[in-house]
Amino acid sequence: MGGFFGVVSNGPCNPDLFYGIDYHSHLGTKRAGMVTLDENLFHRSIHNIQNSYFRTKFGEDLEKFKGNLGIGVISDTDAQPIVVNSHLGRFAIVTVAKINNIAELEQECLNKNQQFTELSSGATNPTELVALMITQGKTFVDGIQNVYRKVKGSCSMLILTNDGIIAARDYYGRTPIVIGKKSSGYALAFDSHSFANLDYAIERFVGPGEIVKVTANGYEQLLAPNEKMQICSFLWIYYGYPSSEYEGVNVENTRYMYGYEMGREDDVEADFVSAIPDSGIGMALGYAMGKQIPYRRGIIKYTPTWSRSFMPVNQETREHVARMKLLPNTKILEGQRIVFCDDSIVRGTQLRDNVRKLYEYGAKEVHIRISCPPLLYGCHFLNFSASKTEMELITRQVIEELEGDSTKNLHLYCDDTTPQYANLVERIRQHLGVDTLKFNKLATISKALGLPKERICTHCFDGSSFGQ
Repeated sequence: MGGFFGVVSNGPCNPDLFYGIDYHSHLGTKRAGMVTLDENLFHRSIHNIQNSYFRTKFGEDLEKFKGNLGIGVISDTDAQPIVVNSHLGRFAIVTVAKINNIAELEQECLNKNQQFTELSSGATNPTELVALMITQGKTFVDGIQNVYRKVKGSCSMLILTNDGIIAARDYYGRTPIVIGKKSSGYALAFDSHSFANLDYAIERFVGPGEIVKVTANGYEQLLAPNEKMQICSFLWIYYGYPSSEYEGVNVENTRYMYGYEMGREDDVEADFVSAIPDSGIGMALGYAMGKQIPYRRGIIKYTPTWSRSFMPVNQETREHVARMKLLPNTKILEGQRIVFCDDSIVRGTQLRDNVRKLYEYGAKEVHIRISCPPLLYGCHFLNFSASKTEMELITRQVIEELEGDSTKNLHLYCDDTTPQYANLVERIRQHLGVDTLKFNKLATISKALGLPKERICTHCFDGSSFGQ
């Protein structure tokens, strides 16, 4: 994943830019960058943040970022921002994107006698590719539309120019952009929680495929939004910070409602509900209210040194870090029947290890409740996880066990009313070694969001999507 932040101010932008970018650190751990513009001069830095924090890498040289305009990014993929000089003028760009046809687009640029300079391990930098595609247009709007037409996947971006920041949201709005306002100017962000302590108020959400230009004195629409939208439903389930809003819908409240609806309908007998921290906490609080049982902290996350949400790319290291972050509260677990809430099950190995520990520390019964439906498809639109194939999903492994073919009857395994779905859940329960297992229904996801099903992307649950 990744997240970006931009500032256009009547005064120096670097304090707000620095903290605004830092508030997106939950979205990635690989690289970070920021750039400001002062009298036609770009001030840029990019740092590796795999072994440190954004603040520690950029704090000491913050004063060098002069100017009233700036953008920055936290990225789990490419090094950015990219600074470009072209017939459109000099500009800097950051993106949150997943480009599935990068080889095809790279060759197209080379055929137009364009060249790539930002290579990492011999691979094309996706943000530089987007920048080159923009420069193929007669104007910025024309160039951005070129990106919209040709990129298979998703792409949202901020472009820093001499007279403002251009914000362009992914064509189907799979990732968000929100505009904030205060007396000194405007900010643009992926996550709206980054506004609160910087005194920005949410002005409005940029629409799918919409292009706006923001200056310190206001903003103008350069291209109207599309009618169709497919914003990622996983923003509310996992990615989003609890106090953020997307399309005006609060993340924490949505997670609470996921739990409330499940708890209200659940017939399991339990002594209390707990959470796999952190993204399971909101759901567990809602479940406690819906089920009318206490919420207690049976597992606690060790935050002093394991505070970052995302993990190293290496899967073995990811699983080790995941185990080390979570501490069982043994005196609370002993002899108890416990419901544990979590956001999702991807491979299942981490949750299986956690469950084994719960029983070892005295839990009498363990009942797992998951805020989303089973994940049956890999994500083609966001850099969701480090999974290389859909066979890394526990659901596909189970379907292969049941059918002899991991792709057989997938439509039946997506439907929570079918025997196939029931068999899938039961087999996953057996793999995890828990007393009971339940997933939220797809209808509950839409109901809790207050958005119609056709306005949210649920591809990972049911394979549905439109566009590229």
